[in-house]
Amino acid sequence: MESVMFQTASNEADLLGILELQSENHLEQISSPEEGFVTVKHDLQLLKKMNDLAPHVIAKDREKVVAYVLAMTPASKEDIPVLIPMFEQFNVLTYQEKSLSSWNYLVVGQVCVGKNYRGKGIFDKMYQYYKSTYERVFDFAVTEIALNNPRSIRAHQKLGFREIHQYKDALPMDWSIVLWDWK
Repeated sequence: MESVMFQTASNEADLLGILELQSENHLEQISSPEEGFVTVKHDLQLLKKMNDLAPHVIAKDREKVVAYVLAMTPASKEDIPVLIPMFEQFNVLTYQEKSLSSWNYLVVGQVCVGKNYRGKGIFDKMYQYYKSTYERVFDFAVTEIALNNPRSIRAHQKLGFREIHQYKDALPMDWSIVLWDWK
């Protein structure tokens, strides 16, 4: 754990490390949803485009990416078709009596901690780094979590994310929209 460092993704090797970890932890690759999983697959070009707008936060053990939190601005909402329903929900929701879409928010595009690094506090420390990187620029972070991913729901609640809405998409899959207010 002492060798794990937190930073923003700054080069192609960092982005390729994210993609490798993402592939290992995709819903299609895991044996049980209880382990936690990711649902969206990115490609290098899209990950780079997102990173150019708001750099992703990564945890590295020496040169290996062992965890990440993707940063996604509303400017990328059309780039990932499976996330369009989430952004559509953002357009109709309110937060503190104000339209959610009128706030300056950052979307957690995805979060993942490698299996050998879970339970060591990396999730919390990585999110603290995410917050310290972006809290002066954005009002809050918002994301959706699959309701059949209880590990992720518990971890986000512990950190301070609060559910503001639930919905079912066309897959059909049930989602919880959660928000972490930084103000």
